[in-house]
Amino acid sequence: MKVVRLMAWAAVVLVGAFLLGQRFMTGNEAKSGPGGPFTLTAHTGERMSDTDFRGKFMLVYFGYSFCPDVCPLELQKLTIALETLDKEGYDTSSLQPIFITVDPERDTVDEMAAYVPQFYPRLIGLTGTPEEIADVAREYRVYFRKREQEDADGYLMDHQSFIFVMNPDGSFNRLFSGRDKPEDIVAPFRKVLPKRDGQ
Repeated sequence: MKVVRLMAWAAVVLVGAFLLGQRFMTGNEAKSGPGGPFTLTAHTGERMSDTDFRGKFMLVYFGYSFCPDVCPLELQKLTIALETLDKEGYDTSSLQPIFITVDPERDTVDEMAAYVPQFYPRLIGLTGTPEEIADVAREYRVYFRKREQEDADGYLMDHQSFIFVMNPDGSFNRLFSGRDKPEDIVAPFRKVLPKRDGQ
């Protein structure tokens, strides 16, 4: 069962990476990169839009709180990277980690409010209606699909696993994949973040 699940995840990642690469390499749309406008509901209950984060680098991850493996590992990796920058004395106030659910059916505001605090303190969890989630996933070119299974949870969500880095003006900067380690996330930000006063 474990082998089958790993093979399924590998297939999703490979197909997703191929499709994303195709989008980057063809057409005028690809030149602008992934990302775009959204208005969703935060785990605090507040409605938030992409424009609320102008002036900051957004580190956006799409996943879901019922994810048994990949999502918590990636969010923990992001947490370690940000905590490393904090410990090294960098001012990380211009970095905004964001977790957008691809499972709005189960990831209500209350569910997100219980899940998000397990990771980096400034992580913001965003949910919305199925239509709103489909729209933002389309803007970021993220594939996701419900996969029914016979167990207590009822279904899993197949989805791509990338951390999108968006520039302070909202444009696309780069992405990190499952192959990247916390240090790979830390390295480029050491070049652009200032040190805190007295560091």
